[in-house]
Amino acid sequence: MKRLLYFLLAVAIIGGSVGYYLWNKPQKNMQTAKADMAIDATALFNEFANDEIAANAKYLDKTVAVSGKVKETTKSDDGTVKVSLNTGSDFGVLCELDPLSKHPRTDFTEGETVTFKGICTGLNFDVQLTRCVEVTGK
Repeated sequence: MKRLLYFLLAVAIIGGSVGYYLWNKPQKNMQTAKADMAIDATALFNEFANDEIAANAKYLDKTVAVSGKVKETTKSDDGTVKVSLNTGSDFGVLCELDPLSKHPRTDFTEGETVTFKGICTGLNFDVQLTRCVEVTGK
């Protein structure tokens, strides 16, 4: 009986340590992160629209640089800025700016061509990219 208690205590300590590490794991710095691939917003949306399973395998949880024309910019009550890129259809590519990064600007003009780098989280009407930062030419 004593061995079982020691074993359960050891499992609980190891599980707690792993959980603590994962909870406090540092986030990727999106300003300095390299994009795994670069693509046009229309081409990205079309890949998801034509074959979502293949597009998920290719883009899901990857850092993607996407370029396109701004369709609209919205700001939610909590201050989160989302920029929708035009794809020629009712839906587009939605880039949510990274709350952990400083952004030189958060206002984008409709029709302006921009490039964002973010983590692709898949298709939910729009192709979703989170933790986005604007990529500027250097």
